[in-house]
Amino acid sequence: MKPAAIVAGLLVLAAAVVLGARWLRTLEGVQQFIATYDGHASQPGSAPEGIPSWLGWQHFLNMFFIVLIIRTGLQVRTERKPSGYWTPKKNSFFAPKGNSPKKVSLTQWLHQCLDVLWVVNGLVFVVLLFATGQWMRIVPTHWDVIPNMLSAAVQYASLDWPSENGWVHYNALQVMAYFVTVFIAAPLAVLSGMRFSTWWPEKAERLNKAYPVEWARAVHFPVMLYFVGFTIVHIFLVFCTGALRNLNHMYTSRDVVDWWGLVVFLASLAMVAAAWFLAQPLFTTPIASRMGKVTK
Repeated sequence: MKPAAIVAGLLVLAAAVVLGARWLRTLEGVQQFIATYDGHASQPGSAPEGIPSWLGWQHFLNMFFIVLIIRTGLQVRTERKPSGYWTPKKNSFFAPKGNSPKKVSLTQWLHQCLDVLWVVNGLVFVVLLFATGQWMRIVPTHWDVIPNMLSAAVQYASLDWPSENGWVHYNALQVMAYFVTVFIAAPLAVLSGMRFSTWWPEKAERLNKAYPVEWARAVHFPVMLYFVGFTIVHIFLVFCTGALRNLNHMYTSRDVVDWWGLVVFLASLAMVAAAWFLAQPLFTTPIASRMGKVTK
């Protein structure tokens, strides 16, 4: 199917969803439902308000790593002739004791290195979430999250969006999206990626039989697509629901409307672009050579 036909089909589908949602909102029952459930689920009264500076740094680092991980992951999946290969040193971090050093492409080596940094950053993120109480803002704690998710979905689809104040309280769809991303999608990405990494114990026959590599492949790519979709929707809503205020929340930890959040955001994009440019064999090969053997 041609890209133009796909885009046209998506536009028609989007228009149908908007028209359908706007029609639903004319129904008295739906209006009463939205009045009862405004889209914001209950959260503990002790939930903290605001976004601390450490969360802003974590947000940037997560964006930085996930963009490069998605890029290298797609390269691993599609490249036919790698620019080079890398073999780790025996009994090293990437070739644990009991495993024979596994020869992989330079792209997979870079992907795996980025994975390590992303996981370390993620562990720090989760520890700080629970240490500071910020977990209460992104973990559903009451069953009313379900009707509020439905309400928020209808409001978004009708383009008459729920009132937002992310500094105090995320809406139910945001809560569920953040919860799924942090506590379901991220662990699935790690567990599936481990299966075909150089760390996986190659001689563990029972473990290999219980967890076939085909299962990992069936999970890993859809999880990557989830992260892509989440990122696109997240960026779209950031800019369409008060860009300057939202960017200040995320990048300067302030509940104000000025240009500093945008300035920091653009600087972060420049850093990602620089890393994207540097993530090519000309620059990565010397680093890979220090960690193992590089061959053509």
